[in-house]
Amino acid sequence: MVWKPCEIYKKIRIMIKFLDLQKITQKYSEEIHEAVTRVVGSGWYLQGIENNTFERNYATYIGTDYCVGVANGLDALRLILRAYIELGVMRAGDEIIVPANTYIASILAITDNKLVPVMIEPSFETFQIDDSKIEQAITSKTKGIMIVHLYGQCAYTDKIGDICKKKGLKLIEDNAQAHGCLFKVKKTGSLGDAAGHSFYPGKNLGALGDGGAITTDDYVLAETVRSLANYGSKIKYKCDFKGLNSRLDEIQAAVLDVKLKYLDEDTELRRKVAHYYIENIKHPDVKLPEIKDWNSHVFHLFTILSQRRDELQKYLSDNEVQTLIHYPIPPHKQECYSEWNNLSFPITEKIHNEELSLPMSPFMSLDEIKTVVEALNNWK
Repeated sequence: MVWKPCEIYKKIRIMIKFLDLQKITQKYSEEIHEAVTRVVGSGWYLQGIENNTFERNYATYIGTDYCVGVANGLDALRLILRAYIELGVMRAGDEIIVPANTYIASILAITDNKLVPVMIEPSFETFQIDDSKIEQAITSKTKGIMIVHLYGQCAYTDKIGDICKKKGLKLIEDNAQAHGCLFKVKKTGSLGDAAGHSFYPGKNLGALGDGGAITTDDYVLAETVRSLANYGSKIKYKCDFKGLNSRLDEIQAAVLDVKLKYLDEDTELRRKVAHYYIENIKHPDVKLPEIKDWNSHVFHLFTILSQRRDELQKYLSDNEVQTLIHYPIPPHKQECYSEWNNLSFPITEKIHNEELSLPMSPFMSLDEIKTVVEALNNWK
């Protein structure tokens, strides 16, 4: 059999991964190895020096007085709300305003605490909660607003801050996707009363497993979360609350402390990838992100929209470009929330039906970036 040049090329092409975690870990491999070896040799694996060090450094980085390491990002949000209930700020049946197009974890944290999510449509331009629709949704039962810095873009606005002050509402940030993102001179995670962070391996600041944290300037809240996350106990074997077990282990804390030093550098590399995409992707059936302030986006994901999304994803896969959808089913259409399935959020549903995430990593080569752009531009 005689191979044609194009067929040979197809055989030797390498899939451009959506996110190459091996490349990311390789950059820090020596320091990570030293950190893990140090923890293993210490014989102390929970709530020790490594956790204390990371909590202190991460609080300083975010710009808050306190940081509490927990097991994952969902627990971070759950524990913030649970702490407010234990402190008498909220109670079962109270309402929390939240964007309708968020990842389901934001909603799960609310309903798990027997609170009621009041879903608000996002802006189609930014994908973030539409602050012009918030005030009309506030009732006598509203106790907080949870903003989600979705895809790595800042969701906070001065208007949201003013509403919270005027109405006496708690402002909770879901900062799972936006480590290092800025609003003016302050980082997300320091803009509200408390914030939940995820260190899932694929995040901009990712562990080698699950991990999470809450940040806040509220000492009482921080200590309540710390106790709740440790079986409800401040003193061993003495439980003040009906708590749970949600702790950031020493190995993950040590790894995160290594990677934290490089987070801003890696963010700038992500922005360079995004800038190339925006400058060079030219296709009539593709809507690119609208970026007004580059410091307000850390590009956890680079999201595009297309009415022919599924067709485009298959085409890119056939051309060795891996993509993902964030997210195919909005929370109100999930089977677990069947009571909401008849609700209509047309902007949210349009985003979920059209969104496609292109490869994004601080370690993509220029050739890889160009290949993605060329493939997309050649799509018929």
